[in-house]
Amino acid sequence: MQRMSAPPPRQSNQAGFTILEVLLAFVVFAMSFAVVMQIMSGSMRNTVRAREYTEVALVAQSVMDQVGLDIPLVSGTYTDGEFGDYHWELVINPFSGEGATAHTVELGEQTGIELLEVEFFIEWGEPPRQRSNRFSTVKAVLADRALPGI
Repeated sequence: MQRMSAPPPRQSNQAGFTILEVLLAFVVFAMSFAVVMQIMSGSMRNTVRAREYTEVALVAQSVMDQVGLDIPLVSGTYTDGEFGDYHWELVINPFSGEGATAHTVELGEQTGIELLEVEFFIEWGEPPRQRSNRFSTVKAVLADRALPGI
């Protein structure tokens, strides 16, 4: 009689990933993706902020270029306005001499030139992210001819 024997055990040569390996790979991918997204959002915020500051500088330059032309170059002048989302104020006062030497002020007095400080304040944004900036320059005008446009 022939004896029946049990078939030999099958060897499993399956090359695959376990569920644990798949989950671990997914977690690593998700964390890497989150880091990349944070970097991108930070980059976008910085780009928007740089655009705003560039626009602010251009508005300031444009308004300050009008001083002596459309805006009278006279001590005590105050003007304000809006440009898009930006609200600005411009004040012209006698130069106080802060940061300057006594020689500068004395030279102005001897030559008949009056030094005027032009201050430009600008604000933009909504609270609590409201921002502001200040620009300042000194302009010279003949003291006896301190008329608009000169």
